[in-house]
Amino acid sequence: MAPGRTTLLLLCCVAVALGRSSPSDRASPNRGPSPNLRPVIGVLAQGVIVPKPNHTMYIAASYVKFLESAGARVVPIKVDQTLEEYKRLFHSLNGILFPGGSANITSSSYQRAAQIFYTLAIEANKKGDYFPLWGTCLGFEQLVVLTSGKWALTRTNTSGVSLPLNLTTNDSRIFRSFPADLMKALTSQPLTVNAHKWSLALETFNADDRLKDFFKVVSTNTDGEVEFVSTMEAYRYPFYGTQWHPEKTPYVWTRPYIPHCGSAVRASFYTAAFFVDEARKNTHRFQSQEAEQEALIYNYSPVYTGDHSVFQQKYFF
Repeated sequence: MAPGRTTLLLLCCVAVALGRSSPSDRASPNRGPSPNLRPVIGVLAQGVIVPKPNHTMYIAASYVKFLESAGARVVPIKVDQTLEEYKRLFHSLNGILFPGGSANITSSSYQRAAQIFYTLAIEANKKGDYFPLWGTCLGFEQLVVLTSGKWALTRTNTSGVSLPLNLTTNDSRIFRSFPADLMKALTSQPLTVNAHKWSLALETFNADDRLKDFFKVVSTNTDGEVEFVSTMEAYRYPFYGTQWHPEKTPYVWTRPYIPHCGSAVRASFYTAAFFVDEARKNTHRFQSQEAEQEALIYNYSPVYTGDHSVFQQKYFF
């Protein structure tokens, strides 16, 4: 083979080899670090009303399925851990979800754990360590109280109703990848499940400088008297909140107001996919594969509770 052709062939082989290098070996300057393809997301537990041995706290299984549907694995965050244990867990997780429920968001083990992880997430993001948080219903309200520093909620008649979203912006990170037909359905059909007694009134939000500077209102709703914030995202951090329940439409069948049509289920998946994609931007990991396996929720089995609870299934700890 001629020397010139040999050199050309060698250069081509080098180019192909570079093109096939693993994601962890290089990063695009325009896209940032390659994504974490094994995201692990923590879901905060909360106490049960009548505790029993190995039955003192729970997580609704719908939140686990919601995250797993988009390619994440879940670790239960138990609410009886020390600060040091929470710090170690934080550096093992790629994101955290504060779920709905009925815990006290000003003085409870749920609130204490949420406060710790909220603070750790802010500190991490300030240092360039991209760490997302998500709050649903009670978790949304917890984000509001933690950010405002005071009780900022208003009683509303929204304990069991599905509503269409009233978008307040066309530039939202959460909804950016949603197909146009799905956004049309979300804003014209009652697809978002509301199961809450307290809300962040838009009037309160606009009068609270801490909230207004921290969060961007993405959508609102009304109970007929009070207009309240139903979707929000932080300006400077990957923190997100929905007063509505995206996890219920595919997985919870205990209430007649929960829609199960194709558009409602698609909205759940796209919402989960967005948050899991945010978690993929984080590179935290457990110190060992054994530690990761020990922490995952696969070590527990969900229990059917749909005959006496709004939650179809629960994990107990």
